[in-house]
Amino acid sequence: MGKTLLISNITIADATNASFIGDIFVEDGKIKEIAASITTVADIHIDAADKNWTVVPGFIDVHIHGSSSFDAMDATPEALKGLAGSLPREGTTSFLATTMTQSDEAISAALHNASLFTADETQAEMLGVHLEGPFLSTIRAGAQPVEHMIAPSSELFNKWQEISGDRIKLVTMAPELENGLAFIEELTKGGVVASLGHTDATSDVVHSAVEAGASHITHLYNQMSPFHHREPGVVGAAFLEDSLQVEIIVDGIHSHPKAVELAYRQKGASGIILITDAMRAKGLPPGTYDLGGQDVEVTHKDARLPDGTLAGSILTMEHAAKNMKAITNCTVAELVAMTSTNAATQLGLDNKGKIESGKDADLTIIDEDWTVQLTICRGNLTYSKEEL
Repeated sequence: MGKTLLISNITIADATNASFIGDIFVEDGKIKEIAASITTVADIHIDAADKNWTVVPGFIDVHIHGSSSFDAMDATPEALKGLAGSLPREGTTSFLATTMTQSDEAISAALHNASLFTADETQAEMLGVHLEGPFLSTIRAGAQPVEHMIAPSSELFNKWQEISGDRIKLVTMAPELENGLAFIEELTKGGVVASLGHTDATSDVVHSAVEAGASHITHLYNQMSPFHHREPGVVGAAFLEDSLQVEIIVDGIHSHPKAVELAYRQKGASGIILITDAMRAKGLPPGTYDLGGQDVEVTHKDARLPDGTLAGSILTMEHAAKNMKAITNCTVAELVAMTSTNAATQLGLDNKGKIESGKDADLTIIDEDWTVQLTICRGNLTYSKEEL
C-alpha cells in the first residue's frame, strides 16, 4: 500500500457542490474516499477540528514565467525544479511553465528542458508549457522583445512541439497577423488552447478567431486593443464572446479593481482564470532582475522595465485569490472556479480542479482569510505554514 493521508473535520469546498464538514482519505496520490467520518488509520493525519480551515482544489497557474530566482527560459533542470518547488507555499499544486518571445534557439532550449522535467513529491506538477510568443503584435509588445516577434508559423510551432515532447498546451498569439486564423485552426485541431494576447485585433477579428477555435484571452486588459465605443477591440469582444475564458492578473497594478469587478460582472466566475504572470523576482527582495535578457526593476509591489513598462508580476496565487475576494465579494465556490476548476477544464484535465473520489489529491487548505495553511500535491504534503 502506498502513502496515505487523512484530513479530518474540515470544510470541503469545490466549484460545484455545496460545502460541508467531513473527512478526506488519500492513497497513492488519489482521493480515495470522502465522507462525514472516516476511521481508517493513515500515515499522515491532519485534524482540523479546532481550526476554521477549508480544503479546496489546489490552485492551478496557467501563466507563470518564474519565481524565487528561477525562470522557465533559463532552460536548466535547476530552474524548473526551483520554480516547481517554490509554488506549494502559495497554494499552487500545478502550473504551465511559460516561455516568452526570444530567438528560436532560446525557445527550443527551454522547450527541450521542459520535455525532460518531471516534478518530484515536494514540487508542484508541471502540466506542460504555455508558449507566450513569438507570434505577437509589435504594437502590443509590452515587455516582450520586438526584435524576435514573427508571424505565426505552423512549421516552426510543429518543430517546437516535437522538441517539447508534445508538452505545449497553450499558445498566446495575435490573430490579426498573417496566417493567424489558420494557425488557430491548426492549434485547436491539435488539442492546444489558442489564446489571444499581445494583440491589436479588432473585435471582428476576435470573433473570427473564436470561430476558428480560440478559447482563451491572455492577461485581460494588458497589451491588447482596449474598449472604444466605435471599436470594442479585444477587451469588448472578450466580454461578448461567451466561449472565451479570460486570464486576469489581480494584483491591483495590472488592472484597476473596478476593471476587475467589471470583468467579474461581465464574464462571471465561470469565465475567469486567475493567474500570476510572475517573473523570477517573485518571493525575492527588491532589486534588478533579468527577464529575457532585459533588466527589470522590482519593488515591493511591481516589476517594470527601465522605461516603466510592466514586466510580469511578483504576485502569488494566494494573494490573487485574496484580492479577488476583496474586490468582488465572490463566494468560495466561485473563487475555487477561478483559481482551479476553470483552468483544469480549459486544459481538458478531468483529474484536476475537483474534490471527488478518484481525482488527483491536489489540495490546498486555507483559513477564513484565504491564507494558505497546507498544500498537498498528488497526495504529498508539500507545504505547511506551521509545524503539524
